Amino acid sequence: MTKPQPEQLAQRFETERAHLRAVAYRMLGSLSEADDVVQDAWLRLSRSDTSEVENLRGWLTTVVARLCLDALRARKARREDPMGFQLPEPIVSSADGMNPEQEALLAESIGLAMLVVLEMLTPAERLAFVLHDVFGVPFDEIAPILDRTPIATRQLASRARRRVQGSAVESDVDLSGQRKVVDAFIAASRAGDFDALLQILDPDVVVRADFGRLRGGASEVHGRTAVAQNALMFRRLAPGVRPAIVNGGAGAVVFAGGRPYAVIGVTVRQGRILEMDILADPERLSRIDTTVLDA
Repeated sequence: MTKPQPEQLAQRFETERAHLRAVAYRMLGSLSEADDVVQDAWLRLSRSDTSEVENLRGWLTTVVARLCLDALRARKARREDPMGFQLPEPIVSSADGMNPEQEALLAESIGLAMLVVLEMLTPAERLAFVLHDVFGVPFDEIAPILDRTPIATRQLASRARRRVQGSAVESDVDLSGQRKVVDAFIAASRAGDFDALLQILDPDVVVRADFGRLRGGASEVHGRTAVAQNALMFRRLAPGVRPAIVNGGAGAVVFAGGRPYAVIGVTVRQGRILEMDILADPERLSRIDTTVLDA
């Protein structure tokens, strides 16, 4: 087989870029890290002899998966600290709708709550689940990446699948229905209406907040009374809340002093907020594009 010319190789890579970004984002929960991995994959491709490669998408997906696995393992080694957990970096869109690039990236329904669950998996479980259940890669192709047998790889994906299925990772209403609930929560927060907040929150609501190391780490709040009380504590920030689409679902971005203070993703079940994930880490907020809300 003739070795592709550099221009041909670059063109073929560009046709796969969106797919590779989608794989890497689901693996890493960070678009900035995903872009770094995809760029690294391009460098490896440009330095490799791929004249005998019949399935370039499969070859590139394997490269990206290995890079993501290395990154996840390194991240896990670094994260043996008191913070407990780290929320993923969401994709923020205007409340009017996502652009085509964002729609392509989130095509397989990867809400913020789903990414939170994926963050709780081991690197091997996450890779097996994402590649097989989301992108349909056969276990016999995933196994060599993990240095496992196909049977062991199937078991990893099965464990991950049980974790995902045991969590409320998606809202049970459409975007319009979610928006009504989120808008009601914002209005009640601005008004300081404790009783209205209680009506909007599920009795078993959980709020995860990741403020980063500089703002005190991460925390979880359970139960609607505690969550409503916290919402009143942050009432001073309510005027800076702007509606947004966060990973395809209704959410909001909080601005303070003209800068993003937090991105909020929400899971709505039976007309109430069941889960709220708040990223308020200044370092990672700086990597999220919120200019789509400037209009």
